[in-house]
Amino acid sequence: MAELAPHELRVLVAVAETGGFSAAAVRLGLTQSAVSHSVRGSEAKVGAVLFERGRGGASPTPAGERAVGLARRILRLYEVLGAEARGAGREPADAAGGVLRIAAFRSAALHLLPPALERLTARHPGIRPEVRVVRELGAGTAGEVAVGRADLGIATLNGTGPVPQEGGAAGLLTGVLREEAYALVHPAGHPDPKALPLLDWDENCGSYTRDWWRAQDWIPRATVKAEDDAMVLTMVGRGLGMAILPELSLCEATDAVDITGLGPSGPVRRVGYVTTPESASTLAVRALIRELRSGKA
Repeated sequence: MAELAPHELRVLVAVAETGGFSAAAVRLGLTQSAVSHSVRGSEAKVGAVLFERGRGGASPTPAGERAVGLARRILRLYEVLGAEARGAGREPADAAGGVLRIAAFRSAALHLLPPALERLTARHPGIRPEVRVVRELGAGTAGEVAVGRADLGIATLNGTGPVPQEGGAAGLLTGVLREEAYALVHPAGHPDPKALPLLDWDENCGSYTRDWWRAQDWIPRATVKAEDDAMVLTMVGRGLGMAILPELSLCEATDAVDITGLGPSGPVRRVGYVTTPESASTLAVRALIRELRSGKA
């Protein structure tokens, strides 16, 4: 198969992200015919239709989604090539540099990442972290890494997303950073918290939690589902119900709630990092993983 050149990869990414050939042409400073010609050439080289064309624009086919994700990852290597080459042989503090793209779910971005980033930027002032909060729904943070929008993600490793187990899947590499026990959270001083309605949130959907829940005859079906764990914690503090939350979510707990352990058989989630094999070898990602592991709980 003929190789795709960097400019062809950029066209594929631009069409996917803008939703059409005309918009991609504007972004890239090209004519629409040049974008169309480039896409047809790429499809001929790949041997697959990469975009569905229509009046509403262009959308990636399954083959196109895979190609665009890999294109982002390849283009990212072009971006970091210079920094990696310049860092070779330098002192550790001077070696790593450039933008480091991180995707994390809300509680990890608030409580797990900041101390690691503080140590990272103190030791490697040339690194510029960019953190995006991504909900752990569907592909979640691991999906952002897989399609090349993040260099490293903080994910729940034993959930139901594309990287459910430690060690990696779908061409990604993972490692556990911490294990978190879940706890029962209820209004402070309530005499019978198990009698309260259950409050829950969309991201709390890991099979490791649900399997445990199904075995508990005292847990009712959730009557309220909030946007995120912080909203659940607030509503519990207001006396609206009880909830089952992991440790990172409880960092923001106030005196308005009491926290009761669920015992040795209670559910536990594994929080860890997700990255690609190519990103795992870069100086910045390796440095961040070291800092994340040094603060491992």
